[in-house]
Formats: sequence, C-alpha cells, structure tokens
Amino acid sequence: MYDETLSQYQEDIVRKIIVRRFDVEIGHCACCGRRIQGRHELQTSDALGAAGVQIGPQALSLAAHLRKEMGLSDGRAARVLKLGWGLEMSRSGICRAVIRVAQKAAPTYEQLRMVVRQADVAWMDETGWRVAATLQWLWGVVTETVTVYDILPGRGFEEASSILGADWQGWLHHDGWKVYYRFLEAFHQSCLNHLLTRCRDLIEKVSPSAARFPFQVQKLLRKGLELRDRFLRYDISEHGLAIATGRIEAAMEELLSKSYRNEQNRRLAKHLRHEQPWLFTFLKRPDIVDATNNVAERAMRPAVIARKTWGGNRTETGAEAQKTLMSVLATCRQQGKDSFQRLVELLRSPVPTIMDIVTAGSSP
Repeated sequence: MYDETLSQYQEDIVRKIIVRRFDVEIGHCACCGRRIQGRHELQTSDALGAAGVQIGPQALSLAAHLRKEMGLSDGRAARVLKLGWGLEMSRSGICRAVIRVAQKAAPTYEQLRMVVRQADVAWMDETGWRVAATLQWLWGVVTETVTVYDILPGRGFEEASSILGADWQGWLHHDGWKVYYRFLEAFHQSCLNHLLTRCRDLIEKVSPSAARFPFQVQKLLRKGLELRDRFLRYDISEHGLAIATGRIEAAMEELLSKSYRNEQNRRLAKHLRHEQPWLFTFLKRPDIVDATNNVAERAMRPAVIARKTWGGNRTETGAEAQKTLMSVLATCRQQGKDSFQRLVELLRSPVPTIMDIVTAGSSP
C-alpha cells in the first residue's frame, strides 16, 4: 500500500567548458586613418590572430584562487581544472595566466598599501620566503579593513617601514621583534601568547626553584587577560581597570628588578625589561588593542602552508604576482566580498580598474 512521496535534493557541479566566439569588427578613422577595433563586454583581451585563443576570466579567476589563496602548485591547479571541467592547461600556462591576473590587480594593490598607512591599528608579522632560491622575507600587515603582503630582501626596519612608513602613528601589534620598536611614533603591544608560551616551555625545562620566576610572570600575564575580560563584561569600571592595571605593572616591575641565577631566567628577564613598557598596552585601550598578534599570525599561516608545498617563487615577477594576489584575495575575504566575481570583472575591464575593496583607513 502506498503511503507518501518525499523529496530529496542534490547539489552538483556541471563538468562543461563553454567556448565563446567573438566576431571583432575592425575599421579605421576616415580622417587620420587610425585603426579602430571593437570589443565585447565579455572579452578579456584585444589580441587577435595567433593570440586569439584564450582562457576565459572565470577559469583564470579560479586558477588565481587555487594558486594564491589555497596554496596549490601550478601543476596541481592545472590538475584541478582538468578533473573538474576538462580544461587542458599546462603548468607554465597556469603560471603565465596568474601573472596576467596579478598585473590587472596591481593598481588595486598599490591603493591597498596607501590604506594601510592611514590605519590607526595594525597587526604585523614576517616569515622566511624564497625567490629564485634566495632567502627573502614575506611581510604581512593587517588592519581592520585590509590585508597587505610584501616580499622584501630583508627583515629589518627599512623593509618594515617601506610598508607602514617610518613615521607611522598608531597602535601596532607584533611579536616583540626589536625592529618593530623602531616605529618611534607608534604605540606598541607585544604578543602575550609568545610570552606565555616561552614561560610554559621554560617551566617544563628548568628546576622547580628556577621555575618560580617564569611561573610568576605567567601568572601576571594571565591576570592581565582576566582583567581585560572582566572590563569587557562590564564587571569593573574604567577607574577600577586603571587601578588594577597599575597594580599588575607594579608587580611586574618588582619581579624584573630582581637578579636571577639561572641563565634562562636571566634571558627571560632581559627580554621582559625590554618589552616592559608595552606589555599591558591592551589594558590602556581594551576597546581597540588586542593582547596578542594572532590576527597577523593567522594571515601568515596560508603562506607558510604554501611554502611547504612549493617553496616560494622562482622569479621576481612571480613574487610580484604572489604579494599582489594574496593581498587582494585576503582583503576580499576580510571584507566579506566575492573575490571570484571581482577578479572576473577586473579581467574583463578594458582599462585599469581599482576594485571596490579599497576603503578609507581603519580607525575604530
């Protein structure tokens, strides 16, 4: 006996290639004789003749995402296009295509760099990178609205200031690397996660008596985090926050005024004395300052994974494409905007275009 009919739904993709033919009308000016060529809104290039067969903008946009957001190598990106859609592309074809996309996005990238310099709050980090098998450094700066990467030959202040500007004024989060403190006009917040990890590792290695110092430091840092959380829950007032912060800073000052026999403790104390003015900045402005540099470190993680996959860039041109597309795609994602469609529109534009991800600074 029949009882009922129920529905089932299935979502799938279509494995299909679309081939478009553009019949381009060509003429000339009756006055000066200058050649005039028509262009359809779906075209991505004016090339004809031997260069008249091209990969479409949606395939190029996908290739750019596979390479620069998801960290696939050229060969694996080509494999995805073949398996998913039957589109035949070589590794070199993928490489050249992604470079063309990056060249289209270059004006947007330059504008993003200007936005970073106008920001009031920034998170900054760096990691090793290779270009043509030579060690360089991938830098990342995140503000509240944009993310910018750059690949530079060194890890010093000259490289850092080439992104933010030597006289940048704002709230700068970082991991405590001494170079960052040369931003003399900035307010700093040293990453508490790094310090807590260092204390934890030290406690596990040294004797119980020597472990007292890192344990006390760890306790004070955690107390600062708990105090911040209480303020953000409105459990204490601004006045109460200021008083409690002063007590924590006084306790840290007392700890660091002592001398320590253990060599590892002496190194930790020396580092903390250097960081001391900026350990608890987040308690002075808990509304805009984080206690950690996790934002920048999360921004660097995809690059670190990609580095393990294919090692870096083989050429300076590849490095230019890397930093440009990483910045554009990360900013789109940060702003919740469709990066795929924006690259498609960018590729179809006959003139240089600035994408709508470029915004005014990142003041709170």
